[in-house]
Amino acid sequence: MRTAILIHGRPDKEEYYDPKYPSPSNSHWLPWLTKQLMVNNIFTVAPEIPQPWQPRYDIWKKELERFDITPETILVGHSCGGGFIVRWLSENKDKRVDKVVLVAPWLNPENNPVSDTADFFNFQIDENLAERTKGVTIFNSDNDMETIQKSVKILRDKIKGNNYKEFQNCGHFCFNDLKTDEFPELLDEILKK
Repeated sequence: MRTAILIHGRPDKEEYYDPKYPSPSNSHWLPWLTKQLMVNNIFTVAPEIPQPWQPRYDIWKKELERFDITPETILVGHSCGGGFIVRWLSENKDKRVDKVVLVAPWLNPENNPVSDTADFFNFQIDENLAERTKGVTIFNSDNDMETIQKSVKILRDKIKGNNYKEFQNCGHFCFNDLKTDEFPELLDEILKK
């Protein structure tokens, strides 16, 4: 049975604790995508990572590995979640998965002192990780932040055989950028044969 795991990004601490904002796993397009995949017979989860504003790799890894990850598991990561997926796949060379989609992936390429992210992104990218998948696709917007543009360039240069899709004026692919919680291009990419 095909499954999907959606990994959210790193919100600001203030946003995380603001009751007006949904939890990270219920933000932006994640709930919509979860429902769309489920009606396409792909069981989907979007785990809630504890204290995501201060990413610790051991915690994110534990939350991901709660699930059975098989060659029929699709992995989708947004921002820091995309960078996390790249690290996890790079360090777990025995794992094979279905498709991998990295939406505005972030690797903290400038080593900005954002909480504990220096350790979070202290790893070597496996340039052959796409060989253990049914495809690695990178979604990028031409007007996203410079740190995302640098991260995307690193990933495009290092991961052999990646599929790159550039969008116009979609920012960081958040609700405020897209003006909708729907993301049909992402759904189409996942469902594409």
